[in-house]
Amino acid sequence: MKIKLFAAAAAALVSAGAFAQSSVTMYGVVDAGVEWVNKAPGNGGSRGAVQSGGLSGSRWGLRGAEDLGGGLKGIFNLESGFNLDDGRMGQGDRLFGRNAYVGLEGQWGRLTLGRQQTLLYDFGLQYDPMAVSRYSLASQDVAMAGRADNAVKYVGTFAGVTASALYSTRNDGQEIAGASKLGREWSLGLNYAIGPFSVGAVYDQMRGNTDVPAAYGIVSDLKVQRATIGGTYVYGPAKLFAGYRWLNTTHPLASESVLRSNLYWLGAGYQATPALTLTGTAYYQNFKTTGAGNPWLFVLSGDYALSKRTDAYLNLAYAKNSSNAALPLGVAGLGDVFTSTDGSSNNQMGAMVGIRHKF
Repeated sequence: MKIKLFAAAAAALVSAGAFAQSSVTMYGVVDAGVEWVNKAPGNGGSRGAVQSGGLSGSRWGLRGAEDLGGGLKGIFNLESGFNLDDGRMGQGDRLFGRNAYVGLEGQWGRLTLGRQQTLLYDFGLQYDPMAVSRYSLASQDVAMAGRADNAVKYVGTFAGVTASALYSTRNDGQEIAGASKLGREWSLGLNYAIGPFSVGAVYDQMRGNTDVPAAYGIVSDLKVQRATIGGTYVYGPAKLFAGYRWLNTTHPLASESVLRSNLYWLGAGYQATPALTLTGTAYYQNFKTTGAGNPWLFVLSGDYALSKRTDAYLNLAYAKNSSNAALPLGVAGLGDVFTSTDGSSNNQMGAMVGIRHKF
């Protein structure tokens, strides 16, 4: 009996030691507000509505790590997005639509497999003053808030330089035998930070995600290229932002680019008080091939911390759409670049007051 008790105690100690080397954290963000916009898509009237995600997408998630020894860790992240206004799941009704990956991490960097944020999204979080929120860079180009299914991603930092790479065998949906180009995406990124200054760049290339016909042929033959460069500089309570994104969409049967544009932005954040952060940004997009005008987007934001976890905010935005350009407010910029867009040249104003809580 004593031997059995000793064996059971030893097994319990071993199990406790194993669990002590592992950790799982549950976390989340709930963010909702009341938004008013004029000239809303549809009938063009004004609209007041409760909206989810004015500053951050509402989500809950599980993040875990296990020490494997020798500086190596096993890691995972399961993150589910949802709409706080109606309780529905986001990201195309996926259970873990924001992130769903497993991988390894060590001094050499981090390697992960699954559904993940693209390098363009990572870039926007750092170099867009509005951090890819509801009124932000994603209002001009929704791919700047993109995620990729079936992705292998690497991120490593060495002497202040962060190198990253991503490859997706199909960025939206399951792979199909005999259709290797369908939705294929790959990206490379570099970022350098020293003192108050940082600069980053990303190149991303993706193929069309369907085999349906379009104006110039099969959509999967379309090649969409984006290149971005951005920088930030911190000066006392202020942080300055500048960035540029190049877009070129080509098809082997088209004599010229299907869609080409240059997108520029300038902005600043200011820590007015320990609790109050003010942000202002201007975005300008120059279309080269569609005949559309060149839309502007101006955003002002005030975020007041009620505690370490809860803040209240006010966002104001004005979208100036010239000629037949039509990029409405919200995370919908350009829509599907694989099809032609129809513009109404409506300028649009929006305001949203909301509350965000992190746990």
